[in-house]
Amino acid sequence: MTTSPEQPASTREFKRELRLLDASMIVIGSMIGSGIFIVSADIARTVGSPALLLLVWLIAGVMTVICALSYGELAGMMPHAGGQYVYLREAYNPLIGFLYGWTLFLVIQAGTIAAVAVAFAKFTAVIFPSAGDTNVLVAVGTVKITAARLVAIASIVLLTWANTRGIRGGKIIQDLFTSAKTLALIGLILLGLFIGRNAGAIGANFSDLWSASWTHLADGKVLSVEPLSGITLLAAIAVAMVGSLFASDAWNNITFASGEVVKPARTLPLSLVIGTGTVILLYLAANVAYLMVLPLHGSLEATDVIGRGIQFAANDRVGTAATAVMFGDMATLIMAILIMVSTFGCNNGLILAGARVTYAMAKDKLFFASAGNLNKFSVPAAALWVQALWASLLCLSGTYSDLLDYVVFAVLVFYILTISGVFILRRRRPTADRPYKAFGYPVLPALYIVAAVLICVALLTYKPAYTWPGVGIVVLGIPVYVIWNKFRK
Repeated sequence: MTTSPEQPASTREFKRELRLLDASMIVIGSMIGSGIFIVSADIARTVGSPALLLLVWLIAGVMTVICALSYGELAGMMPHAGGQYVYLREAYNPLIGFLYGWTLFLVIQAGTIAAVAVAFAKFTAVIFPSAGDTNVLVAVGTVKITAARLVAIASIVLLTWANTRGIRGGKIIQDLFTSAKTLALIGLILLGLFIGRNAGAIGANFSDLWSASWTHLADGKVLSVEPLSGITLLAAIAVAMVGSLFASDAWNNITFASGEVVKPARTLPLSLVIGTGTVILLYLAANVAYLMVLPLHGSLEATDVIGRGIQFAANDRVGTAATAVMFGDMATLIMAILIMVSTFGCNNGLILAGARVTYAMAKDKLFFASAGNLNKFSVPAAALWVQALWASLLCLSGTYSDLLDYVVFAVLVFYILTISGVFILRRRRPTADRPYKAFGYPVLPALYIVAAVLICVALLTYKPAYTWPGVGIVVLGIPVYVIWNKFRK
């Protein structure tokens, strides 16, 4: 029996195996991590109103869906590996595409993978305490290698290896874990709405829906409580949206894997709408459930979950606090298992998709050439392992959280540029094939751009310490681009 020679790496092509269900699961799974269980505490402190808490999530949801509807046009036009990187390159120039790819690889994707992996490890330690962050295995200067960080790295390596074995294995993991965590989240929402409802919390939250205030903290203490109205109210809403937008992000990851989607011109736009719409509805329902179980206002000094409220839930773990009202001492274990499933599935989607951008950059000779090859399973194994290495280093350094805080502003800027690209390409390539056209064009895309710009202005004004470093990371890519091209030539 003879075997056929292995196909040269340079001639291999992606296998289109992601159908509508798989693509939608990547959207949903990449969006739902641990954010929905945590960030409502910070939003509640920033706006201090039950109605505004829901409004912040609603605005973020509407913006996300509008953005996804607009991306659908670009995805249908250019169903190639790399997604948003390709859209920016084609709408503007290779430099803008590189700056996005650079920021994505350096911070956005790798930083998110690291953060999600560490969250997985922290909740694993709830069940296995020896795997916690307090178990320091090696300490070298300020760098500490703890059991939790090794668990985080091990989860990244395991998922990376699984995804190097082909797109089919990656999609099976994604479908399984996304289904499990979606059903679990729906179950918790229903329990909160119909069984765990607390008359005291309902009375406190719904008797005064709109009175707004901004609780300022420093060193774990309340500095001041600022009443909100007029411009300061709008600014507080914009600042509060950082959390809801970040928890709603990563839906664009499916566009990175466009080269592996079956009938991409139809499947990509549909999966974006189905995925983002599903998650936003779940997020809104979860926050309504929180308000039915816990009072929004609380005290930092309180010792019980009701007294601390949503604002001061221990370690901002609102989901755990709400579950504690319903299940008592079992709450911590229940939420640990749910978040472990949620973060594991989330990271699979991020790992699967992120390497496709590195692959596309390598094909454009803007990254190491080996990252632009597919292995015998038709996946970019080298790009996957480079991504895993960098994310693992971020886990060890512990800097991923700061980097993600810095880059939220940059993420919004790239979304603005990408949606603007719809207008640019309509003018520059009017006859291009557009199997799907942006819903509500030009009004809805323009509305998104205006809203995102206003949020960026508010962040520059009220959170300069978090925004300017993000700008610096992006701008640093310019000399890197120039130097890379000089040496490449």
